[in-house]
Amino acid sequence: MTSAAPTSAAPGFAVRRARTTDVPAIDALIEPLVQQRILLGKDRVVFYEAVQEFRVAETADGELVGCGALHVMWEDLGEVRTLATAPAWRHRGVGHALLERIENDARELGLTRLFCLTFETAFFEGHGFREIGEGVVSADVYAELVRSPDEGVAEFLDLARVKPNTLGNTRMLKQL
Repeated sequence: MTSAAPTSAAPGFAVRRARTTDVPAIDALIEPLVQQRILLGKDRVVFYEAVQEFRVAETADGELVGCGALHVMWEDLGEVRTLATAPAWRHRGVGHALLERIENDARELGLTRLFCLTFETAFFEGHGFREIGEGVVSADVYAELVRSPDEGVAEFLDLARVKPNTLGNTRMLKQL
C-alpha cells in the first residue's frame, strides 16, 4: 500500500505512519518533555491504543527523531497531540514535516479545523494557528463533547477539572 510508505520530508529523515514497535521510542522521545512539564505524560498503554493516530519522523538508519498525532474530536474538528522532536533535530524541519502530514491526514478525513494546546505558540502561529477563547463550538456540540472521557477534549473545552494540568498552555485553532 502506498499510504504506508515513508514520505520524504527533508534531507535526513522521512515521515511515516507509526507502528506498534515505535511506541517505546515515542515514549522515550517525549519523556524529557513530560519531565519539563511541556507535554502531559501518558501511560504506555495509551500510546499503544492510539498508535494509529501517530506519525513519526525517522532517519535513514531507523532512529525515531520526532512524533505527532491527530486525534479526531468531532466531525469537523481534530487535535494535534504529542508533537515532539528530538533535541538534536530541532530547527531542522522535523516538526514542520510532522505537522504538515497531520494536516494532510486531517483534510483526508474531512476535518476543517485543528486544535492544539501548547507552550510553543510561535511555532504554531507560524503554521496558521491562532489563540482561541470560548465559544469555538455550538452549544449542542459542546453538550456532546463534554460527555467524552478524553482529557484532550476536556482541555479543548477548557473544563475546570483539567486546569491544573494546563496552566500556562495556550489553546490554539487553525482553519484548514
